[in-house]
Amino acid sequence: MPVSDNGFVVLEKGRVLDADAAARAQGVVDGMRRGGVLTLAPNADLRERELTREEQTVRGVAFALLQFTPNVVIADENVVLADVSASLRLFGGLRALRRRVRRTVADFGVTSTASIAPTAEATWLIARAGGGVALTQRSLARVLKRIPLGVLPAARRFADWFHGLGCATIDDVTRLPRAGLKKRCGTALLDALDRAKGEAPEVHEWLTMPPAFDARVELPDRIEHVEAALFAARRLTLQMTGWLAARQLAVARFVVSLEHERGRDAIPPTGVEVALGEPTWHEEHLVRLLKERLSRIELAAPVIALRLEAKDVREAEAPSDSLFPEPGGSPQDHARLMELLTARLGSANVMKAAPVADFRPEVAAQWVPVCSESKPSRTDLPRDLPRPAWLLEVPIQLIMRGHRPFYGTPLRMVSPGERIECGWQDGHIVTRDYFVAEAENHLHYWVFRERVGSRDEREPRWFLHGLFG
Repeated sequence: MPVSDNGFVVLEKGRVLDADAAARAQGVVDGMRRGGVLTLAPNADLRERELTREEQTVRGVAFALLQFTPNVVIADENVVLADVSASLRLFGGLRALRRRVRRTVADFGVTSTASIAPTAEATWLIARAGGGVALTQRSLARVLKRIPLGVLPAARRFADWFHGLGCATIDDVTRLPRAGLKKRCGTALLDALDRAKGEAPEVHEWLTMPPAFDARVELPDRIEHVEAALFAARRLTLQMTGWLAARQLAVARFVVSLEHERGRDAIPPTGVEVALGEPTWHEEHLVRLLKERLSRIELAAPVIALRLEAKDVREAEAPSDSLFPEPGGSPQDHARLMELLTARLGSANVMKAAPVADFRPEVAAQWVPVCSESKPSRTDLPRDLPRPAWLLEVPIQLIMRGHRPFYGTPLRMVSPGERIECGWQDGHIVTRDYFVAEAENHLHYWVFRERVGSRDEREPRWFLHGLFG
């Protein structure tokens, strides 16, 4: 196969830390200096290792894994360990949980090597050796036989000595006399081997949660389109959902700040606030809302960093334990739909009814944004009389044909009259008789006839005020 002229090389303090297959095919090996790499592969892509960014990414992955288990620890050499023994049934078994963990890590834009073993030490070793699965002690013993000795940190300083003895794997070392190993290498090596095989206890410092969530991520390059910022925003959302799950909380409002370039003419960050009708901790719903809100933002300047703050968090409610699901979805499903519509259409375009205690229909029928906390007033309207869901903002005067109101076709009254007389308290007096009218095409309308006094010479007029669905 032809070898690509380009190779990817990661450098640490001027020396090769890691190289991809294309670079290794051209002779690049670990520990080589920059000049040697460029001599063998002039077109190599050299990248300086950024320890700070690596630590931020690993910590972000650890926070995201908290949604699967509260027992997460950041181990050495960019390894994150999670005890999922109590979470298997909740997430549908080991395979389903493993797929979800892989997807979560992939959302951070990094590759991962997954491993499963009965002990944390063995899991760490298998992961550093390339990954694998060992569900029982017998399978663990087989896997440990294939792990190179150089993977074990406690054995690296004695690599030359072990090489002289012909020991290449961890299994080779375990067959050596323990007394001689302890005398030559100390107790650290034996303790690590015992922990890997489950013959010694393991002690971990589990990841602790801050009292409030406030995370920030710097972007690798300037972003001039807000859609490109969704990837980094998703990373922050995953971290927040892990934090919420670990603390058994749900978020009702959070803010994403898009930070712009600094300089003499610095621009304040662009804030994107997401308010939820029902608090939640579900990552899919939060990301969907954030995507809708970001798509409606116009950037005033390029973005260099993102910050996410959980402004309003509450105790998470336990899921419903009812035997039969509610028809049409649960109240949480309805709330999520309203939140999605609000994020997509804007809060001013998604309304809910907020009736006022008044007999005049145009006064009683009030609509407010669905995110408003206003509560409807108590009304004592007759329950046996119909009210249309669609009320016209301004009533339409109807023409008369054959002494009958006409709207496309002649209208026939099909309900008894409802008299409304009120408005003296504010000077807007209403005196009307309302009816349900039916057209020849069987559509129903809400019409009223104004009442005139005995001294008025004109005939009472008819108006269309509402439509029935």
